[in-house]
Amino acid sequence: MVSSEQARGDGNAAWAARAGAVLPWGAIGTQLPAGKSFVATHGAGSTIYDADGAAYLDYVLGSGPLILGHAHPAIVEAVTRQAALGSHFYALNAPAIELAERIVAAVPCAEKVKFASTGSEATGLALRLARAHTGRDKILKFEGGYHGHGDYAVVAYAPRVPSDYPVGHADSAGVPRAVVDTVLVAPFNDAEAAREIIECYRHELAAVIVEPYQRVIPPQPGFLQALREATAANDVLLIFDEVVTGFRLAQGGAQEHYGVVPDLAAYGKTIGGGYPIAALAGRADLIDLTDPRRRDTDDRYAYFAGTFSGNPLAAAAGVAALDELARPGTYDRLRAVCDRLGHGFRALLAEAAIPAQVLWDGPIMTVLFTATPVTDYRSAQTADPEKMRAWYEGLLARGFLVNPAVQKFYLSTAHTEGDVDATLAAAREIVAEMR
Repeated sequence: MVSSEQARGDGNAAWAARAGAVLPWGAIGTQLPAGKSFVATHGAGSTIYDADGAAYLDYVLGSGPLILGHAHPAIVEAVTRQAALGSHFYALNAPAIELAERIVAAVPCAEKVKFASTGSEATGLALRLARAHTGRDKILKFEGGYHGHGDYAVVAYAPRVPSDYPVGHADSAGVPRAVVDTVLVAPFNDAEAAREIIECYRHELAAVIVEPYQRVIPPQPGFLQALREATAANDVLLIFDEVVTGFRLAQGGAQEHYGVVPDLAAYGKTIGGGYPIAALAGRADLIDLTDPRRRDTDDRYAYFAGTFSGNPLAAAAGVAALDELARPGTYDRLRAVCDRLGHGFRALLAEAAIPAQVLWDGPIMTVLFTATPVTDYRSAQTADPEKMRAWYEGLLARGFLVNPAVQKFYLSTAHTEGDVDATLAAAREIVAEMR
């Protein structure tokens, strides 16, 4: 296939030069090493193509939404059909209702759903509802946890200055000190530290927010259950940020997979099938606090609205995606491919005697070059930066699209055993160069 960019003779370098004039850092999303330009033109299945006509096996997948791969026929059909009917209404519509019904049917905590456009909006609304419901201001999050770009979310998400638990620091300029002071911070996977903070601040604490699988780090056995028990015992809400894990670890997301049910859960990425839509799901009494009929009758009323919330085009894509994922055996097949890759990475690194941690649970994976077991943000930071650079740049050079800044592999139902074997062959070459 010849893209329109190639037909005009505009390759990666030409487009990157134009981007540098109008976009900060000349980039959108994926952050590549200096001197490496990549301008996407189209994708099919597990493959993405650039403006030079090169094909890459894609482990970025649009930062996670493309769990079915690029241009899945069911999603293309659903979006094409809906586009002919109308792309946006700002009104109740059938695709949005159907998507909400599917979320409620699949997600253990979901009694009702409030739509948003981005995961950042969904997590921000979750925190607002928690404060509205409890009348308290503080939240507890975990060092290194990512909950979007809101002011509360960018406290201790990628600390340049270590948190002095429970005190954190904003990782962006422009965040008011008053906001930072309402955010408490604990180390991920440390149940006792979290319990102590919850009990100490229970009269000020509205909620605990956590990624059940934090960035690239799985929860230790019992950690999420300990959070559930501590929050319930102290009348504090538990919020799962399932923007990444939702409908990825299982049809019921992390709640089904780990067997822990929060009060609220934020969703994005997968629920839109590659189109921009997000949602907050949870207890009906909490979600209903956004009902505008409460404005004059309930001082806990929490305002939330968005022009594109419940957009029919994105919702139609989401319905198609969730229906495909609900087919029998889908998650078993997806996990089998992921396990093949993860065990393959472990075996070749062990054979080469290179210290590394290969972490995965279903279609989320990382390789961290450290001998230290990785259970939280600080242990993840012990990874050897030179080996990390060689690993990701080596993959890019061999035709595998990865995001070195995120250090995460996303896999899709479109990835095959052949894709995995090709990846392992490339990894073996890279590891040989590391010796």
